[in-house]
Amino acid sequence: MRVHDPGREAPPTGHRFCLVASRFNQAYVERMVTAAAEVLRRRGVPDDALELVWVPGSFELPLACRWAADTGRFAAVLAFGLLIRGQTEHFRLVAEAATHGIERVALDTGVPVLNGILATHDAEQAAARTGGELGNRGAEVALAALQMAGLRAGFGTR
Repeated sequence: MRVHDPGREAPPTGHRFCLVASRFNQAYVERMVTAAAEVLRRRGVPDDALELVWVPGSFELPLACRWAADTGRFAAVLAFGLLIRGQTEHFRLVAEAATHGIERVALDTGVPVLNGILATHDAEQAAARTGGELGNRGAEVALAALQMAGLRAGFGTR
């Protein structure tokens, strides 16, 4: 039996990755982007194989991810956004719409699009998940992107 286990295989070489990031709550998002880029570089992805695209907010992430996926240049696209609850549920609606949108991009294009969108109740939760006591979602997304790119390559899919 042939087993595909991207966590046990060497990360792909020669692949490009696109990081798409929301400017809304930019300080937290930058922490995720920085962590993701560091993980990718430590795993052998050269700096010139990384592209960073900024969009106004998380709602705009799926469309920019689609544009990146449609180029055919990237082994994976990583989407980063952070929403903090205010006085209404707007943060949840935007997070859900963006999540469904990036899922659709991945399914429609066949390009892995990784979800680095956080919806938090307060700034303390945001800080804890972007380099604080609970780690950094950006690093987690980068590891998943490497694994999915490897899995995709294992299937012979470009």
